Amino acid sequence: MLIPSFWAEATARHRGQGEQVTVRRFGWSLDSEQDAARNAQQRADEALSRILAGEALVRREPKVAYNGADGVPIREQVLERHGETVITRNLYGARCLNSPDVLFADIDFHEDVGPALLLPVLGVLVLGAAWLGKAYGGWGLAAGAMVVALVASYGVAKGLLALRVRASGGPEPSARRRVEAFVAAHPGWRLRLYRTPAGFRALAMHRRFDPAEPEVAAFFRAVKADKMYVRMCERQRCFRARISPKPWRIGIQAHIKPRPGVWPVNPERLPERDAWIAAYEQRAEGFASCRHVADLGDGRVDRDVDAVRELHDDACRAGSALPLA
Repeated sequence: MLIPSFWAEATARHRGQGEQVTVRRFGWSLDSEQDAARNAQQRADEALSRILAGEALVRREPKVAYNGADGVPIREQVLERHGETVITRNLYGARCLNSPDVLFADIDFHEDVGPALLLPVLGVLVLGAAWLGKAYGGWGLAAGAMVVALVASYGVAKGLLALRVRASGGPEPSARRRVEAFVAAHPGWRLRLYRTPAGFRALAMHRRFDPAEPEVAAFFRAVKADKMYVRMCERQRCFRARISPKPWRIGIQAHIKPRPGVWPVNPERLPERDAWIAAYEQRAEGFASCRHVADLGDGRVDRDVDAVRELHDDACRAGSALPLA
């Protein structure tokens, strides 16, 4: 995990025989703007050399936020550092806790139709359509019926999934059973479970994890963690939890200024950004980001993880009765 405090952009150019190649790259540093500028120039010079050698690279690196970043550190305003734990402000203005080794998982109640359900439904519908079409109208009708079955298969699978979830008591009990089943099958694990506006958040309390560990991937699969969250954990080599409300959930419809809110922003625009943040933080005081609901498993509590848990719970107001947002 790397979340720099300083950013810069540098340019490298090559002119020759009527052609000019211009490359722009960002640089970053934990220590100073000068280090960020040196890193940017080094990256720009390296990219230019690779392009001149025939490699297909983008000439201007895009300025993207956390969810779009690939190969570039998290580009967010650093608000606080607590050892290796970093609090940042994300693209839309909420505060986020980032940790290189304390395992959080977002578990949405919405379930996607997976291959285990979709493929059997697809097979039954297509084969059935082919048989009926051939029996009542020949191969021409069979081909048309198979196309219709192919198009309809996802909708049918989605409907069957909804029926299965409803029969099991609804999405929330179904999600909780997945978490409890995982803990029951893995002695030594200890999870702290929270309710969020859209689902559950799980925090592993018994030890620290590398995001690339196979055991992390197995846990994510078992509890059906949010797919975007899983991808970003792998890409950024960190775990993450939003610890303040989403603005639109607390009645703030105006977007953070300037928009988009990718850090850093032009210094001339900081006053309007600061005004938006002040209004947001004042409004956020009346809401919680998650609520503690259960502790699961018999594992011991890791002392370093518990320090992050305390920071998370205080920021989220996880022990309050405030409305979730």
